[in-house]
Amino acid sequence: QVQLVESGGGLVQAGGSLRLSCAASGRSLSTYPMAWFRQAPGKEREFVAAISWTGGSTYYADSVKGRFTISSDNAKNTVYLQMNTLKPEDTAVYYCAVAQTPRTVVARPFREYECNYWGQGTQVTVSS
Repeated sequence: QVQLVESGGGLVQAGGSLRLSCAASGRSLSTYPMAWFRQAPGKEREFVAAISWTGGSTYYADSVKGRFTISSDNAKNTVYLQMNTLKPEDTAVYYCAVAQTPRTVVARPFREYECNYWGQGTQVTVSS
């Protein structure tokens, strides 16, 4: 069993920054990539970014590429999402998730069904 706890959300003005954290506990996740998703009001949950624990391979949705950075601290079993130059359209509940399939490289967006553990979500609100 895996527990994921997100933190770091809040209210920020457009152009500002936030850093989200996702602390994982439970069984070893050393070979299972982690991903961030988000869900805006009235919209489906969408992929944001993913990272492999080994090798630091990353992948981003086009909408956040160049503004968001995903990283990990293996010693702390924690994944981060640094969000810069935030826009009102980034407003959403952000979730971290664990991929079901172990892999060392992430080279495409994840689908929801490919993740089997989810955090409770953290709200990010960007005001214009």
